[in-house]
Amino acid sequence: MLNGNHSLGQFLQKSKKIVLGMSLATTMGIALPSVSNAQASTASATTMPSAAATAAPTTAATSTAATSTTASAGDDIQKFVAADFAGRQAMLNNWTGTSQSYDKLVELINKDELYRDDAGNVYTLENTDQLYSYPAHTLVSNWPSDLNQVTLNNALRSALTLGQTKAKLKSDDASERLKAVDILADNIATLDKKTVADIYANEKDSTVKAALAQLQARMDLQSGDEMTQIAALKTLASSNSPDVLADIEAMAKQTNHSPELKQALQTTQDKVKSRIKASEWAGHVFSGLSTASILLLAALGLAITYGLLGVINMAHGELIMIGAYTTYVVQSFFKSHLAGYVDWYILAAIPLAFLVSAVIGMIIERVVIRPLYGRQLETLLATFGVSLILMQLVRMIFGAQNVEVSNISWLSGAVALTPSLMLPYNRIAIIGFTIIILLLLVFLLKYTRFGLFVRAVTQNRQMARAVGIRSARVDMLAFGLGSGLAGLAGCALAQVGNVSPDLGQNYIIDAFLVVVVGGVGQIWGAVLAALGLGVSGTVLEIGMGAVIAKIILLVLVVLFIQKRPQGLFALKGRFVE
Repeated sequence: MLNGNHSLGQFLQKSKKIVLGMSLATTMGIALPSVSNAQASTASATTMPSAAATAAPTTAATSTAATSTTASAGDDIQKFVAADFAGRQAMLNNWTGTSQSYDKLVELINKDELYRDDAGNVYTLENTDQLYSYPAHTLVSNWPSDLNQVTLNNALRSALTLGQTKAKLKSDDASERLKAVDILADNIATLDKKTVADIYANEKDSTVKAALAQLQARMDLQSGDEMTQIAALKTLASSNSPDVLADIEAMAKQTNHSPELKQALQTTQDKVKSRIKASEWAGHVFSGLSTASILLLAALGLAITYGLLGVINMAHGELIMIGAYTTYVVQSFFKSHLAGYVDWYILAAIPLAFLVSAVIGMIIERVVIRPLYGRQLETLLATFGVSLILMQLVRMIFGAQNVEVSNISWLSGAVALTPSLMLPYNRIAIIGFTIIILLLLVFLLKYTRFGLFVRAVTQNRQMARAVGIRSARVDMLAFGLGSGLAGLAGCALAQVGNVSPDLGQNYIIDAFLVVVVGGVGQIWGAVLAALGLGVSGTVLEIGMGAVIAKIILLVLVVLFIQKRPQGLFALKGRFVE
């Protein structure tokens, strides 16, 4: 007799007997998707032999934890366990028990904790080696010799999942009910019209009710009644779901339709296509906005350094790359030392990415750029050399391959505005982050003493020195600020793309274009230029490909600069030559 001291691993290693279940040849026509006979494979139970083959189960009269299920829940699960394959299928497709019992059944099945013996007694396994009777929840000291794990094949597991979906339709949360309707729409072929109609009649939320109306209309398309089909097409005309379009296109391929039905099909198909196209373009524009946000973060720092110092910093892209690698290092530290808080590593990575890039930028300004002020060609070559050095250092430290920066769990997923328009959370966060940084930068430059000094040195360096402003110190701090902004751009890029030693090379040219088009030293010009280049570049890529789109964009920029060399916004005043 095997007792509770045996581990489940030892128990399962001795188990070799497989009991085959029964096949079913009955088609179920019920509210939730049933399992077709063709799919129905054998439900199996793994028999677990004990050391003594003739022993009977006995339960110890020990104190136990309070049971989490009611007597009715226990009865429902006992009925399910006692049923054959056909009975289990019928129960899952049309669960008449309590929602608590269904949730408990799902939990036990998913955790592989539900067992039975040949006498029909039900047990649950807890902590891998503690067997309890169910629903009494009394500890079993001597395990039965004919103990079998209750298992489901793929067909029954699918029915179990759909049963969970049906339970969600009774949820008090409208969003849960809406998710349930979306899941049911993927299994429309096996739904029961009357049940869906009853759910629709009892639904109060307008959004869920509209989704149910679409579901009913898709079912009515298969009705065979022409008037019903035409009415369904009128309802589906407001849809922008690719699945709905697929249903309509499949129906339109049939040749036995009346002229009225053909016209309705064509009209609805055109309307759904146009709605889907509009959603797709909205998604492209959103993608362009997120790209523009990253470009703006990269270009803001360049606008400050180029506008203040007149320095073309070819190492600016590598400062973006350093910000991305700083984010990677912070994430690795959290994984190894603060695993419980790894989802919040970004809160530490943002200031550190700024500080590390800012410090490196100030070192570059002090050591490399300051001795070369006024010599633009030498400065360009020197900063290009610095960019090569930084890339090689990163390759030596982290390797030449990409490193993985995992997305934060609370930034995973997307907002589904429509079935064909998904807005990823991480890109929404990047847009919001860029707006916050932009507002902070405007405040810093417009309303602080440091900002006043930066604007004074930018407009007239000699006059600023004459009134006592230490222009060399302002140069260093402003260069550090611009470099720190580049680091923030790298931190944002790490959330949506690969992190590699040549990361910055992909953005440095676009960042310079933003600065030139926007106007030297003009923040709002950089904002408009980033939006224009980011959105137009993304839209052109969709229609023409990345290479042709880049060529067209560069040609447009050249033409714009020829027409307006000072950019969108030019510096004004007596100090401008």
